[in-house]
Amino acid sequence: MNSIWTNTISKPHFETLNKDGKTEVLIIGGGMAGMLCAYLLHQSGTPYVLVEADSIGSGITKNTTAKITAQHGLIYDRLIRSVGIEKARMYLDANLHAIEQYEKLCKELECDFEKKSSYVYSIKDKDKIVKEIRALDRINYKAEFRTQLPLPFSLAGAVQFENQAQFHPLMFIAQIAEGLNIYEHTMVKEIDGHKVITNHGTITADQIIVTTHFPIFNKRGSYFLKMYQHRSYVIALENAPNVDGMYVDEAMNGMSFRNYQNLLFIGGGDHRTGKEGGNYDELRCFAKRYYPLAKERYFWATQDCMTLDSIPYIGQYSKHTPNILVATGFNKWGMTNSMVSAMILVDMVLNRKNEYADVYSPSRSMLKPQLFINGWESMRGLISFKKRRCPHLGCALHWNRVEHTWDCSCHGSRFTKQGELIDNPAKKNAKV
Repeated sequence: MNSIWTNTISKPHFETLNKDGKTEVLIIGGGMAGMLCAYLLHQSGTPYVLVEADSIGSGITKNTTAKITAQHGLIYDRLIRSVGIEKARMYLDANLHAIEQYEKLCKELECDFEKKSSYVYSIKDKDKIVKEIRALDRINYKAEFRTQLPLPFSLAGAVQFENQAQFHPLMFIAQIAEGLNIYEHTMVKEIDGHKVITNHGTITADQIIVTTHFPIFNKRGSYFLKMYQHRSYVIALENAPNVDGMYVDEAMNGMSFRNYQNLLFIGGGDHRTGKEGGNYDELRCFAKRYYPLAKERYFWATQDCMTLDSIPYIGQYSKHTPNILVATGFNKWGMTNSMVSAMILVDMVLNRKNEYADVYSPSRSMLKPQLFINGWESMRGLISFKKRRCPHLGCALHWNRVEHTWDCSCHGSRFTKQGELIDNPAKKNAKV
C-alpha cells in the first residue's frame, strides 16, 4: 500500500532527458538528499542538473516517518567511545544545524511542519538512558530524563530532546522543486570519468553527486561491504491517542510512535532485508492489544542503509574519485542526515570548508565488527544453491512472503514477483 505521504500530495512532473548535455554539477537521485543538494546549488547560482530514474521522492523518501531530529537512538554515548568527544559534538551540532535549516525553509512553505519533542525510551534498561544523558552532558547538550510517557506500557526511562520537528516530506519536496533543473525517468547506467551515461543520453559534468540511497557503482568505495539494508514497517491508525511527540525504542527490534493530523503512526517489525522479522503482524498485534478501538487507515514499509559505525558516509565517493561525491548510510535518520549531506556536499562543490565534513568522511576506517557480519552474509549469499540471483553482485534472492517480493540479504536489492527492480543497489531487473 502507498504511504500517507504519497496518497495526500500531487507532485510536480519533469521532462525526461532526450539529448546529451553538459553541466558543472550532476546530481544522481531525486530523494530528499538529492533535492536539497539541487535546491542549495540553485540558490548559490551554480549550474547543475538532477536526474532521477523514476520521479522525485518516489524512492525511500516517500516511505519515511519524517521525523526531523538530532536524536538518533542512543548514539552519543557510543560516539564518544568510538570517535571521541569532539566528533560526537560535531555530529550533534551538524544535526541541530540541519533542524534549524528545515525550520528556516519551512517558514516559507506549506508542509505541515511542527515543532515536537523527541524521546528515546528503554523498556528494561535504565542504565542505558542514564549513560546517554551523561554523554550528552559531556558534549554540552541539556537532555531531560523521563519516566512517564503517553505510551501504553511501563518503561525504565527515556531521554527527551526538545525543539525537534516533523513534517510532510513530499509536500516539502514538491515545493522546493519549483524551478529546479530536473529530469525524471532518466536512469544512470554508468559513470566514465566525467561522463555519465543514462538511458536517454550522456551528461558531462565537472563534479558528480550520488544520492541514490545505496550507491549503485561497485568499482570504488566498497559500499557493498560497508553497508547493509534494514527493513521496517509502519501502520497508521485512526481513533488512536495523540502522543504529542516522537518516540523510538532504543532496542533494534522496538517500536516507534508519532502522530500526523488525526492518525497515530506505529513503526517496527524490523529485520535485515532478505531475512524474516515481525513485519506488519507485530504492529497489528500490538495495536489490537493496546488500541482495540483504532482502525488502520494506511500501512507501508521502508528500507534503510546501515553503516559500520552508525555514521553516514558523506563526502568523496572514494580516494580515487575526486570528482565524485556521495551521501548514503543514513541509519534510519534520513531527514536530518539529508540536510547535513546537502550542506556538506554543496560546500565541497563550492570549495568551502565545512566544519562537519571530517566526521562523515567515507574514507574512514572500515575495521568495525559489523564489517565481518556483512562479509559473512555476502559469502552465504554467494555460495547459496538458490537458483534466483541478484544482478547486483550475484547473491541469492529470498522470497518475502509478507510483501511478495524477491529480496537480497547481502545488499538489500528488491524485486517484484516478476523480477522488476524495486530497490537498489541493483541497476536492472532480476531473472526470476
